[in-house]
Amino acid sequence: MLYFRDMEDKTVVRLSKRLSKVLRHDPGSVGVRLDSAGWVSVEELLAALAAHGTGMSRAMLERVVAENNKSRFAFDVSGTRIRASQGHTVAVELELPEATPPAVLYHGTVAAALDGIRDQGLLPMKRHHVHLSATTEMATNVGARRGKPVVLTVDAAAMGRDGHVFLVSANGVWLTAHVPVRYLDLPGAAG
Repeated sequence: MLYFRDMEDKTVVRLSKRLSKVLRHDPGSVGVRLDSAGWVSVEELLAALAAHGTGMSRAMLERVVAENNKSRFAFDVSGTRIRASQGHTVAVELELPEATPPAVLYHGTVAAALDGIRDQGLLPMKRHHVHLSATTEMATNVGARRGKPVVLTVDAAAMGRDGHVFLVSANGVWLTAHVPVRYLDLPGAAG
């Protein structure tokens, strides 16, 4: 039974990665178009995925959405549309609410990125926003995707006082346009 559950888990992860590619980065890869807020019809998405070799039932899609450890995807209130919660590299306007962040937020990265961060702060790179976490655990998990994680502390309270705007996604990821170096607690110079 454990073997079967492990295979199911791997299938959920594989399908989640496929959804991330389509809903965050390349909807054209399966021939769908996201609306201006990033939504696409569930029926259209499932048909397009099937036509491009990724058959998935509505039940499996619901499972992938429910079991994604980062809550990357969300259905609209009617359950007929789906989108990625954040992290897009394609043009979308998620219409996320501005929010007052906690005093401190965190950013997970790796040591190789620290020199660039020391020079320019945190930049959105190919995404629309810099992604920040409310907990060190979340930031550690983010950084660990690319190697040994380094967690940076962000003085979000000072950023807010200085007029920087924060948004919060449905899955609790904090977003901002840029985190200048002066708001970061950076480890010593790389050696």
